[in-house]
Parts: sequence; C-alpha cells; structure tokens
Amino acid sequence: MDQETKQRLHNPGRRALVGAGLGVAAGGLALPQFVARAFAAEHPPIGTWPEGVQSKEVFIGCAVPRTGTYAEQGEDELKGWQLAAEHLNSGHPLIKRISTKTTKGVQGKEVKLVVADSAAKPNDAVQAEQRFITENKIMLMTGSTSSAVAVALNKLAQREKVLYTAGISGSNDTTGKDCVRYGFRQNFYGETAANAIGPVLLKAYGKNKKMAFMTPDYTYGHTVTKSMSEYLKEHGGWTMVTNQVSPLGATDFSSYLTNIANSGAEVLLNVNWGRDAVLSTQQAKQFNLIPKMKLVIPYQIPFLDKFPLAKMFVEEFRKKHGYYPEWGAENAYMSVAMWADAVEHAGTFYPPDVIKSYEAGRKLQSMVGEVYIRKEDHQLVRPVVIVRGKAPKAMRHKEDFWEVTEVVPGAPLMQKPDAFGCKLGDYT
Repeated sequence: MDQETKQRLHNPGRRALVGAGLGVAAGGLALPQFVARAFAAEHPPIGTWPEGVQSKEVFIGCAVPRTGTYAEQGEDELKGWQLAAEHLNSGHPLIKRISTKTTKGVQGKEVKLVVADSAAKPNDAVQAEQRFITENKIMLMTGSTSSAVAVALNKLAQREKVLYTAGISGSNDTTGKDCVRYGFRQNFYGETAANAIGPVLLKAYGKNKKMAFMTPDYTYGHTVTKSMSEYLKEHGGWTMVTNQVSPLGATDFSSYLTNIANSGAEVLLNVNWGRDAVLSTQQAKQFNLIPKMKLVIPYQIPFLDKFPLAKMFVEEFRKKHGYYPEWGAENAYMSVAMWADAVEHAGTFYPPDVIKSYEAGRKLQSMVGEVYIRKEDHQLVRPVVIVRGKAPKAMRHKEDFWEVTEVVPGAPLMQKPDAFGCKLGDYT
C-alpha cells in the first residue's frame, strides 16, 4: 500500500467506510479495488494524479536552458534542483528547516528528476514537459530562465492540471496577467525590483535625469522597463530619451549603442540578462558610454549568504560543486523545497489540495529570511537585495562581485494582487 493510500485511510471521516471495506475484503484482493473506487468517488483523477504517485517514486520535470544565451544560468538552476532532490531523499537538515514536515522523500516517496534542454525557447519547454507528463507522469513541472518560457509553462500547467513552479522569471506577467491557479513563483520580479531600486537611484543621482534603456524583446524585458521607467518618471521626473529593443541572444549591440550615444542620456539602464547583459555591457564600455553614463542593471541575481539557511546552502553547494552558487541555484532549491512543504502539509499529492496548502499563507524560513505565498496571485512575498558592484581590489575572492547596500522588505514593494490583471482560474 503506498503512502497516498495510507494518508487517506487515516482520514477520520472515512473510518466507517474503510472498516466496511476491510470486512468485505477478508484478506483478499478486494481492498485495493474498493479503496480505488472510494478515492474516485471523493477525488476523480486529475492531471497525472493518481497515476504519478502509485509507485515508490515521484517525478519532477525540469525544462531548463542548457544551450543558448541562458545556458550558464540554466546549469546553475539544474544544480539547485538536483541538490534539493538529494536533500529531500536523504532528509538533510537544510531541507527540513524549510519543509518542516519532511522526513525522507516527499510523502515517503523518492524524488527523481527528468531533465530536458529548453534552450530558453517556449515551444521546446512545452514539448519537453508534455512528454514528461505523458511518459513519466510528473507531479511537478519546473524550469524557465526566460519569462517567455515561464508564461508558456503556466498555460500548460493550467491546461494539464499539473503543478508548475517557475525556475527564474522576472516578468510582471508571470504572476500578473498570465497567472494561473496551477503556477507559483518564488523569486522577485520587475515591479518589486523597480520599487526597491528606484529610491536608491533617486538618492544617488538626483531628479530630472535623462535615461536610456536597453531592453530584450520579450515579456521580461518589456515589463521591467515599464516598471522602472514609470517609477523614475513619477517619483523623480526622469525622462526616457530612448529605448533600444534587441532580440534575445543578440551578439552585436553596436547599432543600439550608437543610438544611445546620440540620445543625450545621462543614465543607461540595461535590462538585458545573462550572457546578453554581459555582452551588451562590455560593448557599452568599448563605446565609451561607461563611465560617461551611469550604468544601472535593474534586475540582477546577487546571492546573499548573510542568512543562516543561505550559509548552509552555500556550504553544501560548494562541497558538491567546488564553486559559489549563483542566485538561480538558490531559487531552484527553494522552489522545490516549498513544493515539498506544501505537499507534506496537504498530506497528499492531490493537486487541488496541494494548491490550497500553498495558498494557506504559511510562513516559511528561506535563504532570505521569512517568506510566504500570497494566495491571490501565487507570488512569494520576499525581500529584494540591492547591491553595488565591487572594484577588483575590493574583492575578497574571484567570485566576490557584489557589495550589499540594502535588503528591502518585500510586501511594500508589491502591487495590489489584481493590479496586473491576475485571475487564477479553477482548481479542477
């Protein structure tokens, strides 16, 4: 008898029914069939449940970029998911600090990952997860470094009734207009980044500045640029003099940088991310735009190890991989740990019950302190870390890039739950 069945048999409201079943079974094969019929009456099959929980293993499908512009970040995420699965299966003290009911596995089942390269392409990610749903009966989808992928997987999750937790996604739309009942996100995003860093920029550079944007042409880029430009205009009178939009994976930014150089901008806000951010910033320096213009990267991924659980994570990650983790690994680890916590508190893998467990507003310990899921849009309420790049001579080691200037509480940074058009949809 699997753990799911055991949990249902211990439901006090079903004792008389189960007792009657035991009498009829008389030690034969009727009991499992009876229990199956009882389950079906109470909870008809949905998504990959109950097929995905009928063995000793439960699968998570990871569609992550291992090639292309976000490959480095994707590999870092994958290491985070792998470490989370390893810690769940062994009952490691770190995972148990986050998912307090965890013993070993999730509901007693070994957690296994199935992995595909999404190349940060929505169609590739959807096809991979659809295959995992069909072949592996996955109980959780994860992945995304591109918000375009996250939005696509949100839609797949709602259609297939399989839970999805985003890997990395900075678009407002992920828990805004494209939110779904079956999707969750634990990282911060464009609006919270703008509201956190905006006051810092106004204090550092003053009011009425001319700003230029470099924006990647997909949902992440456009929503971050919108949030940043609106905040700086409203609160500081800043003016956008140009917005240079480039395709994801661009390698030559010279034409965009020429337009920025001729725009009269005083501040350059580079919204590109990953390899695109590195290349565009290097080329901006070659064009002598830096330090002529102040450079701001409004959404970056510093990893903060000042909190106790973060220190534990860094130690475990370095012991396994020999280098300091980036924020993507922490983000991936946390997303799986939070799913495990939701399942354990629900006492079942049945998707609607797990969703309601997320939505209970239970406060968890995380690598950035205490956090919780906002039930109205499935966005984690968490602080935002503001950093400033270090000069080479100030670096303690080769991976010590950032100086933390402030850790801003999350709740005041967030829009009202319905401000971006979130309508979660149905449980079933």
